[in-house]
Amino acid sequence: MIVRIMGEGQVRLADSHLAELNELDDELLAEMEQGDGPGFRRVLSALLSRVRELGTPLPDDSLEPSQLILPSPDATLDEVRDLLSEGGGLIPG
Repeated sequence: MIVRIMGEGQVRLADSHLAELNELDDELLAEMEQGDGPGFRRVLSALLSRVRELGTPLPDDSLEPSQLILPSPDATLDEVRDLLSEGGGLIPG
């Protein structure tokens, strides 16, 4: 799976990591529902860090279609809510 972190680039991520990332995604949704800015920021940072750790960066000149697009590390709570307008989390599954 190709994952894009907005403003950073793309990484190739094995589907086997989706269950772990879904746990962080669920935490992120809970923080958003509570409107907890610091908690939201902490979990978003943890989610993006984990994607970076687990993924293999693609070259900057690579333009492969992304199956998953994640917000930038400095995205606001409202910006991430807009990304979730369809009711699910950021990570499929």
